[in-house]
Amino acid sequence: MPAQLVLTVPQSVLPVAPTFESHVPMPRPKSPRPGASLVWFRLDLRLADHSALAAALAVGGPVLPVFIWAPEEEKPWAPGAASRWWLHHALADLDAQLQARGSRLIMRAGPAGKTLVTLARETGAQRVFWCRRYEPAVKLRDEKVTATLCAAGVAAQSFNGSLLFEPGEILNEKGKPLQVFGAFWRRCLMRGRPEPVTTRAKLLGERAPAPWPKSLALEKLGLLPRVKWDREFYAAWQPTQAGAQRRLREFQKSALAGYATGRDLPAVDGTSRLSPYLHFGQLSPRQVWAALAGNGAGGAATIKFLAEIGWREFGYHFLHHFPHTPATPLRPEWKTFPWQKNARLLRAWQEGRTGYPLVDAGLRQLWRTGWMHNRVRMIAASLLVKQLQQPWTAGAAWFWDTLVDADLASNTLGWQWVAGCGADAAPYFRIFNPVRQGERFDPEGVYVRRYVPELAKLPAKFIHAPWTAPTEVLEKAGVDLGQNYPQPVVAPEAGRRHALQTFEKWKAWRQPQKAL
Repeated sequence: MPAQLVLTVPQSVLPVAPTFESHVPMPRPKSPRPGASLVWFRLDLRLADHSALAAALAVGGPVLPVFIWAPEEEKPWAPGAASRWWLHHALADLDAQLQARGSRLIMRAGPAGKTLVTLARETGAQRVFWCRRYEPAVKLRDEKVTATLCAAGVAAQSFNGSLLFEPGEILNEKGKPLQVFGAFWRRCLMRGRPEPVTTRAKLLGERAPAPWPKSLALEKLGLLPRVKWDREFYAAWQPTQAGAQRRLREFQKSALAGYATGRDLPAVDGTSRLSPYLHFGQLSPRQVWAALAGNGAGGAATIKFLAEIGWREFGYHFLHHFPHTPATPLRPEWKTFPWQKNARLLRAWQEGRTGYPLVDAGLRQLWRTGWMHNRVRMIAASLLVKQLQQPWTAGAAWFWDTLVDADLASNTLGWQWVAGCGADAAPYFRIFNPVRQGERFDPEGVYVRRYVPELAKLPAKFIHAPWTAPTEVLEKAGVDLGQNYPQPVVAPEAGRRHALQTFEKWKAWRQPQKAL
């Protein structure tokens, strides 16, 4: 993402209470003891700051936590392979947390509406609570689920559980969605800091049903890969609630103070790495903001990082208002851009064999750990859509399948930003030079050596452009260009020149089209 504005959080604005949406009136209990409630967990896999769980516990009566696996209802953006890996472990951890409190997670396979009605009948549940999601297919699914529940006489109530503010709340003076991040984030900050919700999860044991309904074993969901490409994920991540809290503490202690500069250095641990925890809801943005407030809410480093949380909000703002954007550019003229699809070039990029060491290191880091450093994401994406002229949707699809933090709103916003066709986007003629970017942000080649070991013995002077090294230097380092490491798939200046020429020709072609 581009560099953010440094903004001051107004201290005089009162926190905004979390909003909720009541789909049908909540029924009054016919007896002193209220009926059971289902809490439908989705991308909110935590017990603290959980509005839906808090509401269910406040009603009284048995509370049954439920997870439903129905990827067919999220197409074309069902969870990718790396996301499914994380989901498996996050569900196991949530179940363990619930069992420690005398409860448990009921797991079923979809469809969601039919499954919830079946569970309600099995348990006598009178209501279902959940935290909202904003992906287009999921929103449509949830509307159908609500109708199904209402028809069965079961009340439904949803809450904001994954964002600071509802996507439809932040608008300009005319009531329209904001398309510039700075203006959007200023309006967010004017609303003040939303406080985390008190959940009282310790009550779950007292509200356990008797008996419990049947549940699928987690392994039956088939989330883990059959081919064990995930071996290094376990060393890179702890996909649990404890892991989320530990990572937040480590970031506050060691990286936050130097975040403004450290966030751009891929060889150091200078970013928060909280994105997968935020995506799966093991940590909420309200919790993050509350934790960072202890570092001084007006501190420059804190404000800088909160602006990144703001970009996440901005992504959901756009996904909500422009639900077509995961597959179609926000700016309609970009539908005619002449992308030059090439399976060979796309595959070289996916496999980290472009011949540009910084880009290759990033794509290999992605494959090995399910994550790529943010600045390297921008550089790798720029190479794909500009020098290689491959459609941004191809890159977005690859990230969707391979990132543990694959998030439809953020992924869409990021790729359209790089391609120049989205909100507050970088112009297409802004082309990252992967060599210069490497020299600037990985000057000693530490990051490249870590993920492209065939170049490890090259001097730093040549590590980002091995084709410029003298033959004797390459031989001494054991580098055989074209054999154990590829030549660049496109020459540096030729790629830039071709991208600009294509852009100018397209602009010239568009001018008479406008006049027609």
